[in-house]
Amino acid sequence: MNERPLKVAVLGCGSVGSQVVRLLLEQSGDLAARVGAPLELAGVAVRRLDAPREVEVPDGLLTTDAHGLATRADVDVVVEVIGGIEPARGLILGALESGAAVVTANKALLAADGPTLYEAADKAGRDLFYEAAVAGAIPILRPLRESLAGDRVTRVLGIVNGTTNFILDRMDTSGAGFAEALEEAQELGYAEADPTADVEGFDAAAKAAILASLAFHSRVTADDVHREGISEVTAADVASAREMGSVVKLLAIAELRRDGAGAEAVAVRVHPAMIPADHPLASVREAFNAVFVESEAAGQLMFYGPGAGGSPTASAVLGDLVTVARNRLSGRSGPGESAYADRLVLPMGETLTRYHVAIDVDDRAGVLASVALTFADHDVSIQTVKQEGRGEDAQLVVVSHTATDAQLAATVEQLRTMEAVHDVTSVMRVEGDPE
Repeated sequence: MNERPLKVAVLGCGSVGSQVVRLLLEQSGDLAARVGAPLELAGVAVRRLDAPREVEVPDGLLTTDAHGLATRADVDVVVEVIGGIEPARGLILGALESGAAVVTANKALLAADGPTLYEAADKAGRDLFYEAAVAGAIPILRPLRESLAGDRVTRVLGIVNGTTNFILDRMDTSGAGFAEALEEAQELGYAEADPTADVEGFDAAAKAAILASLAFHSRVTADDVHREGISEVTAADVASAREMGSVVKLLAIAELRRDGAGAEAVAVRVHPAMIPADHPLASVREAFNAVFVESEAAGQLMFYGPGAGGSPTASAVLGDLVTVARNRLSGRSGPGESAYADRLVLPMGETLTRYHVAIDVDDRAGVLASVALTFADHDVSIQTVKQEGRGEDAQLVVVSHTATDAQLAATVEQLRTMEAVHDVTSVMRVEGDPE
């Protein structure tokens, strides 16, 4: 056992930071044995010294000078759990430049400006670890970065936002509408008072960018990710999915595709989609997360567990902290950014997906043929079509083969001009059931 303690600075003492501090204090003996040296809490940076906290921080360790703490010469590892872009970016860069390794849970910053952080870590010869940035306690980034380093990942499909999964699960199991399910999620603490980042897909898009970057060894930012939220998903959409033997989930999808010239490219998107009830992701309930990985040698893998919350996320932070501390003792650093493939990111307009389209129609002969012809006019082939209801309640439900957004939009626009079509009531993507 190395007698000199490694000093750890924690930036932020909210729901995650307080649990990181608690685990550092309560499990100090076990952590020291795993690392090979004691981990000493050097300080905790907060906005207000007198704010109520979930954990009692030892006297003298709280400070409002986050930059001073992050750049202290005696600090070995900085844990950043503040979130957001600034001041987090400046603090992380300052810590690396001062010789500290960094563990962060900051998905928004990594997705927006990860290369700047990776380059600073490489220049300093220090670790930058961020397992907690995606899917809370679920170990998914390290398997992508290390365990599958000898394999070729072709697709990552995941539920990476617990708030939206809870809402959609409630809509499916209780028949509630979006607003009602969101209100319940807020009452239970699963959704913020302002749920925009979750329900409009911003949180999932940041995580999708990180997953795609690691899986495909290419730089992908949040701006590269096509994003749609769940606020427009209706109870009727969810009921229609159930009738098809499917469920609606907000999915983060990253996959290898071919561009127009035949070169390999990356497609990344976040949107609600119907997936078959027998797909492993369909059984992910409540606020849990799961990530489904497909690779050439290993085949299909799924990682499942609590995707948010103070203690689960702190667990991932501490796992990184132990690894980084071990590296610090041995004088080495772990793997850095891997962007050698440098693949282009396809715009959504060039990405093919499948669609479920519900159309209110006249209940008379010839309507099905004219609808099918409209799909054909825009090169959208039909996989299945069925009629539901009779008379004024007649509806056609069409599931297409793959098409672009532009093709589908043109099809829907033409459908709405047809005399026999009353309305196109639902358009949703279909995933998880490859053609």
